[in-house]
Amino acid sequence: MTMLRFMTAGESHGPCLTAILEGLPAGLKLDEAAINRDLARRQEGYGRGGRMKIEKDKVQVVSGVRFGETLGGPITLQVVNRDFANWGARMAAFGEPAGEKVTASRPGHADLTGVWKYDRRDVRDILERSSARETTMRVAVGAVCKAFLHALGVEVVSEVTEIGGVQVDAAKIDRAKIGQDIGSELNCYDPDAEQRMKARIDEAKAAGDTLGGTFEVLARGLPPGLGSHIQWDRRLDARLAGAMMSIQAIKGVEIGAGFAVAHLPGSQIHDEVFVGENGLPQRRTNRAGGLEGGMSNGEEIVVRAAMKPIPTLMQPLHSVDIATHEPVLACKERSDTCAVSAASVVGEAMTAFVLAQAFCEKFGADAMADLREAVRAYRARIAREWKEGPHA
Repeated sequence: MTMLRFMTAGESHGPCLTAILEGLPAGLKLDEAAINRDLARRQEGYGRGGRMKIEKDKVQVVSGVRFGETLGGPITLQVVNRDFANWGARMAAFGEPAGEKVTASRPGHADLTGVWKYDRRDVRDILERSSARETTMRVAVGAVCKAFLHALGVEVVSEVTEIGGVQVDAAKIDRAKIGQDIGSELNCYDPDAEQRMKARIDEAKAAGDTLGGTFEVLARGLPPGLGSHIQWDRRLDARLAGAMMSIQAIKGVEIGAGFAVAHLPGSQIHDEVFVGENGLPQRRTNRAGGLEGGMSNGEEIVVRAAMKPIPTLMQPLHSVDIATHEPVLACKERSDTCAVSAASVVGEAMTAFVLAQAFCEKFGADAMADLREAVRAYRARIAREWKEGPHA
């Protein structure tokens, strides 16, 4: 079984960030500009901080691609940290330590637990790697996986649905337009709600505070049967939820109707199945979010995530100094007031990776031509057998 996997490396203010993606088939056409577009989307958004004015992320493809096509080997992606020019002495791999130690840990961040776990005396040894700057490479990997899915007729998009308690009005949103560039600074498809979100962000910034929110990721065009009910770790819903929870600051995930299923009877939750005009089964509702029994069911996949406010506050919270054990105010790193729109792009990336992984596992991943044919044959077999009638 072919396993699609990736790893990232690098620190927030180190020389560069790197990702290695292994397991994609040969023959996939990639567009460098498309990867850079997603990297730019991650950096944009109302409420982002000063770091995004320094970095202009551009991908460098170091291996695995030749003349715009994947070769089947590991794909190495790199993004240079321009801010390293200002941090070289403090982030040098060798030599004598430079700069003051950071000892005032931030509540809500990896700082305090990290220095305990890894036996460090400087919080910077933890915060540099735990920073959400790492998601730069997840987005680069996700852009490659989105290209792979697009070649198979699958689209992965997202929208922001709430920031700081301001929610969109779902009735005002044309879901078919989600994924289109509408010029939103918050990846929000309700213009009235977006203006109120911006006002809330301005209020938080003036108060030295931060805001969280929610976003949802949609995947369209999937065949039924990705994932499996056979073992716990092969269930597609579990893998999607785990991937989303792995994103920094994400504290909750739901699929489809999510927590609403706890409040309603089964007659109002389960998606009834009918025979459609094409003679194949279809659902008129999608409360399951495109996933039943740990498998895709052919409907649109809907994954929603809740992001907590960023732990770095310009009006710092109370903490304890790890060196003196005395009360202190938490340290201040250059940060954002709100990054929910950026998180939605990372959510797309992680969803795309999990779905690409599921495709490779089910259909093989040596060559795109073989994989496309396997997917086509699978879809055709399902349609043919259904239309031929019940099995004898």
